[in-house]
Amino acid sequence: MKKYILLLCAISFGLSGQNEVMTPQKLWELGRVSLDAVSPDGTSFVYGVTYYDTEANKGSRDLYLMSVKGGEAQRITDLPGGEYGAHFVGNDIAFNHGGQLHLYKMVDKTISALTDIEGGVSGAKALKMPNGDIRIVFSKSFKNAKNSSDLYPDLPKAEFRVIDDLMYRHWDSWDDHEGSLVCFTDYKNASATSFEILIQDNQFDSPVPPFGGSESYVLSPDGKTVAYELKALKGKDFAEQTNSDIYLVDLETKITTNISAGMMGYDKNPQYSPDGTKIAWLSMATNGYESDVNDLVVMDIKSGSKTHVLKTLNKYDELTFQSFAWANQNEIVAGVPIGGSNHLFEVEYKKGKLELERISQGDYNYNHFEIAKGGYVVERQDMNNATEIFFLKENGKVSPLTSVNKAIYDNIKKSKVEKRMVKTTDGQDMLTWVIYPPDFDPNKKYPTLLYCQGGPQSQVSQFYSFRWNFQLMAAQGYIVVAPNRRGLPGFGREWNEAISKDWGGQAMRDYLSAIDAVSAEPYSDENNLGCIGASYGGYSVYMLAGIHEGRFKSFISHCGLFDLESWYLSTEEMFFANYDLGGPFWEEKNAETYSKFDPKDYVQNWDTPMLVIHGGNDFRVPINQGMEAFQAAKLRGIPARFLYFPNEGHWILSPQNGLVWHDQFFNWLDTYLK
Repeated sequence: MKKYILLLCAISFGLSGQNEVMTPQKLWELGRVSLDAVSPDGTSFVYGVTYYDTEANKGSRDLYLMSVKGGEAQRITDLPGGEYGAHFVGNDIAFNHGGQLHLYKMVDKTISALTDIEGGVSGAKALKMPNGDIRIVFSKSFKNAKNSSDLYPDLPKAEFRVIDDLMYRHWDSWDDHEGSLVCFTDYKNASATSFEILIQDNQFDSPVPPFGGSESYVLSPDGKTVAYELKALKGKDFAEQTNSDIYLVDLETKITTNISAGMMGYDKNPQYSPDGTKIAWLSMATNGYESDVNDLVVMDIKSGSKTHVLKTLNKYDELTFQSFAWANQNEIVAGVPIGGSNHLFEVEYKKGKLELERISQGDYNYNHFEIAKGGYVVERQDMNNATEIFFLKENGKVSPLTSVNKAIYDNIKKSKVEKRMVKTTDGQDMLTWVIYPPDFDPNKKYPTLLYCQGGPQSQVSQFYSFRWNFQLMAAQGYIVVAPNRRGLPGFGREWNEAISKDWGGQAMRDYLSAIDAVSAEPYSDENNLGCIGASYGGYSVYMLAGIHEGRFKSFISHCGLFDLESWYLSTEEMFFANYDLGGPFWEEKNAETYSKFDPKDYVQNWDTPMLVIHGGNDFRVPINQGMEAFQAAKLRGIPARFLYFPNEGHWILSPQNGLVWHDQFFNWLDTYLK
């Protein structure tokens, strides 16, 4: 507790020396920049910056307007709380705030509410019609089942849940007997108070929980049709399947059409072409496989003919899409994870032939982007820099637009990031990032950390995390080794799919190949190696603790899977467990998975200090997994600590909890590795 108080004092009074290298405090001082939208003429854009108040333990996001040519940004909101989902409505800017949609008028710089709907709205998007009216589509919560007070109104102090089916809790929330539905309303001269529900069956949710948002629905350019994603399943079926579909609803006739019927995996993120004659969306082929190849499907609305872009280009085994936007009627720009970074590609019909061309280059993550005049406004980050906004020309040249965090970065020393290819035990080349401390001296020896990625299918890219921050770890004097082990996108379908049903196999050997290669260097202290990770990375920590053969001197597992059998019966999205593990442990065909790749079966080999971290509201990897691992370590007589956050889920989201997390994390490493 004493050390934590000192951390808060450092924030409040700016203790000297804190600006020399990255620190946990500095991470929370950074403005978190995110792009919202580009103006219809492509000459300006709106973005948001979130700042966190660690004393108040919350953040606030304000909106800014800037020319795509750069220059000074104009702040357009300064409201309590935050403003999200900003987009242009004609020349004005609409945004979500306080549960309603608002409009910022360029002419007089005034803000007024577009909606005044009881109970509030989420993810509202507006479109200006030729007559000046504004059509709005949004999602809204509705009660879909009886709750405890409905069942026993005469027992108001009773606390209980009656559960009859699966999906009674999801990620970090219990089923609250409410669901979200896509709705529509018109704005004329006063804020809209009435609305129309576009999905009549309230037993299904749209957007699809838990992470679906406003990208799940869109108005057509003429304002006559709404496209939305819906997973028309419930209970056990919802838990076991990923099959969602894209529906079109005619706002005049109310006729609804499923345009992806028969396509059995996830279908999501519908977007109309600029003239409204085509619609595109991201599509996975396999029901129950959440990490399948994401192809881009383009459909001609009149004829119904569909083009599957990657399959047409014969790139289905090489690439996967993660985002896209229409540039014009015949061109789409897409975000693609490739070779350890996220980049932009152009998909275009040229002389009737579909072509794919890479736009961005370098060791950066190009994330959310918007089409602009002469190029693209895009978020960019790397392991030494949090997200800022850049202008990417069509020829690939890039220039900065925002510099929100320049003052902080100008006063801290950066880490050297090395891109190394490591040979795996089966003769493959594995891209491994190595991050060195600031002022790295090759004549010294440094404690070294093996970072184990979660997912499991989630690329180790040039991401800038505000918890698993490699720059911060290196600044504390550690070399960080971050391999793109088996089971990650960006290296082809075969590499990505190799993890499924082989969790504790080749991926573990890949980890050991990476740490062995770097620890053999004279500047790596092979007697002070640590292993860290979260989720599947936390599972990897537990697994490696039983098979590392004395390599590591310390382990840290955050929300890791420890007992696969008990996890199978306490997690919620069964499609993930069924695909990646093969199914339930009582089926003979899955015997090898549960006998060879279950960390609990290697506890007899544990002999290394371990920090276990878990959130009480983590239902993806329930808390019993962390408790069991901690208890096993203590019963083995191993130095161990259990860091428990009762109100956090799979991630640590509150600022003060984040500071405690880093303090405990580095205190543990400093104790056992230095």
